[in-house]
Amino acid sequence: MNLFSLVTVLKRMKNKTPYRIDVLVEKHYVPEASDPEQDQYVFEYDIAIVNCGDVAVKLLGRRWWITNAEGDVYEVKGVGVVGEQPTIQPGEQYRYQSSAMIDTPIGTMQGTYEMQAADGSELEIDIPMFALFDPDKLH
Repeated sequence: MNLFSLVTVLKRMKNKTPYRIDVLVEKHYVPEASDPEQDQYVFEYDIAIVNCGDVAVKLLGRRWWITNAEGDVYEVKGVGVVGEQPTIQPGEQYRYQSSAMIDTPIGTMQGTYEMQAADGSELEIDIPMFALFDPDKLH
């Protein structure tokens, strides 16, 4: 079962709250877009944002903290995601794909989404930390 098939399970949850947004991430290293000799390591990630709550939400913006293997942290902020500010209805999901480049073969990403619920409530949703790594660099 892949990560996105968990959406079906999440939709069946009985303990719904007005605001419950789950963020699921799949990521992988992209060797053909990377250039290790130039310290450029590219990673793609697929994100599913699942509205498990009772109220529609609109994704307004995102904020990422990308950390390389040396502990350097880079912050990325912006409006929406991939040029969109989707509204996600209860029981639905929004999926997108993006990428990041870091200067070490190992790192992490984590962040937040700024959202506004249909009832006017402002929400900050955590994007869980996930590891970025070139599998050939792990022992």
